[in-house]
Amino acid sequence: MAITNKEKGVWGLDQVYNKINQGSIWEYTTNISQLWAWGYNDKGYLAQNDVVYRSSPIQIPGTTWNYNDNNNGVSVSITKTDGTLWSWGYGAKGRLGLNDLTDRSSPVQVGGDTDWARAYPGHAIMFATKTDGTLYVWGDGRYGALGNNMGPGGNPNSNLPTGLRRSSPTQLPGTTWSIISPAQTNCSAIKTDGTMWAWGDNSGGILGQGNYTSYSSPVQIPGTTWSNCSTGFYQNTATKTDGTLWTWGANPSGALGLNNTTNTVSPQQVPGTTWTLDQRAFASADHRTFAIKTDGTLWVWGNNNKGGLGLNQAIPVKYSSPVQIPGTTWKTVSASYDYTVLATKTDNTLWGWGKNSSGHLGLNQPDNTHYSSPVQIPGSWNYANLTRRATFGQQVL
Repeated sequence: MAITNKEKGVWGLDQVYNKINQGSIWEYTTNISQLWAWGYNDKGYLAQNDVVYRSSPIQIPGTTWNYNDNNNGVSVSITKTDGTLWSWGYGAKGRLGLNDLTDRSSPVQVGGDTDWARAYPGHAIMFATKTDGTLYVWGDGRYGALGNNMGPGGNPNSNLPTGLRRSSPTQLPGTTWSIISPAQTNCSAIKTDGTMWAWGDNSGGILGQGNYTSYSSPVQIPGTTWSNCSTGFYQNTATKTDGTLWTWGANPSGALGLNNTTNTVSPQQVPGTTWTLDQRAFASADHRTFAIKTDGTLWVWGNNNKGGLGLNQAIPVKYSSPVQIPGTTWKTVSASYDYTVLATKTDNTLWGWGKNSSGHLGLNQPDNTHYSSPVQIPGSWNYANLTRRATFGQQVL
């Protein structure tokens, strides 16, 4: 009788041989994803069941973690390959989606669903998509930052009224959400039809609506061929399917790359048509922008405080147009709000520069040993992603 159900797992060579001889229908996977963390740990960001910071990488238990999209947050949400969603770190304002305000220093599963696709944590706003394209939100709803039509303004560091908080996942309307990029009090997102939407605080014109009006529900940014987006605290960066790169928002340090320091409230094109479309190939941070071209070159612009642009300059020079970092094999880049940057190359080496407080660069060095040019971090890495308090990386096995 035919065997109709596949057996899934990670098999040794002897097991493979036996399976073939038994006539089994089986499949194997190389999707073993070790997640490592380092940096600040006062709220348990490193998932080690303690609050001790590490200045070099330490593995988070488990081998089935998906790509981590944590972006300038102080809490962590991430999916596993089995479709489950997990959170840990700072629990204030309902950030962890666990229906409470408690910190966690070890991963805790969010609900019992097994159809989560990707998680996108911001500062105090959290987003996650499911495999059917639905989008769920939780955390701090002030400024309309969750996009669920609630939330007046207010100091994001002040106490949060219960009515403006969602401590467990709540669905936003729609079923075609694809790429989500949250910041501190706003968010941008792309749907499968190539349209881009934004909501929340509109300081600096970051929502791309041609004005400075905040919105508590998604509003469309002009255009229908958007590919990926990266939302910083003050400016937005996005690519289109034709390889063009666009920026808008606050621009006091030239972080929009438009050869000026003027704010813009609608998308403006940065010169060039060969920018890499992968979301991990460009990043908006605190008045700085990083982007990789299809030829593997890495370009930077904006504020160079703490050597955060990686141009080997100790003096914080500002650049309002793209400047190249040496090398031609860059693959991914991640930047935090506090002038720390990590980037991988195609040979799976990991490089860091900028501010190194609390061991953010993973170099096992004392606090405040800053670097103004790329320094290699030991190991072989698929990617690394900076958050506001800690760093996460996926090793190559």
